[in-house]
Amino acid sequence: MPKYEVIIYWSEADQAFVAEVPELPGCAADGATHEAALANAQVVILEWIETAKSLGRPIPSPRGRLSFA
Repeated sequence: MPKYEVIIYWSEADQAFVAEVPELPGCAADGATHEAALANAQVVILEWIETAKSLGRPIPSPRGRLSFA
């Protein structure tokens, strides 16, 4: 399993936890719990990578913790 940073937060609008993968544009999932959101994100990460490969697009290497300052 690739080791991309996943940011999980509560979305009041969706009434669910949202898991975003900042290094993979548009890659996000949701779930009723933190654990479900993370599990769903892991599935979506693999699907994102498979789709990028099939389209011949570059796949970013995981960089670990991102820093925003």
